[in-house]
Amino acid sequence: MAATESTMLGLGTPAPAFSLPDVANGGTVTLESFAGRRALLVMFICPHCPYVKHVQRELARIGSDYAGKSLGIVAISSNDAAQYPDDGPDGLRRQAEECGFTFPYCYDESQTVAKDYQAACTPDFFLFDGERKLVYRGQLDGARPKNDVPVTGGDLRAALDAVLAGGVPAGEQKPSIGCNIKWKAGNEPEYAL
Repeated sequence: MAATESTMLGLGTPAPAFSLPDVANGGTVTLESFAGRRALLVMFICPHCPYVKHVQRELARIGSDYAGKSLGIVAISSNDAAQYPDDGPDGLRRQAEECGFTFPYCYDESQTVAKDYQAACTPDFFLFDGERKLVYRGQLDGARPKNDVPVTGGDLRAALDAVLAGGVPAGEQKPSIGCNIKWKAGNEPEYAL
């Protein structure tokens, strides 16, 4: 299992606009869908990745624990479903149902949104403040499929709490690590080569 680190997009980067189908309800989710929220968490995940499988229950808990707060959450899968059929809309729907995701789960078939966010791995997390400037990008916590670190979401939860309290995340931001985004042949962005 080869590990890829997140690109660590520059703090302060504005959130790129997007318009994607939500596999759960067939609606369209856009950046504007989260207008008025104090923070927005964009997560690049997928059903087949062992790194995501290791933390998916914690992602569901975060969705539940922060419900009712001024936080928007959206999950996006950008993997090539021709190579990884589980990562297509039906697989996303199954994962959302099995895990109890309470947030929109979108399919980025063109992979444009992943490129715009410079997403590199699954899971990859991007937290934006109320002005939609990037304030955190990095790991959920130190847990990995083959270590004994408990899955707590500690790093991401600390960042969420700081932003929701009107502050900025403190401390060092460590890159997320996971499976690389499964790019369509010839569609690999330069940052992924």
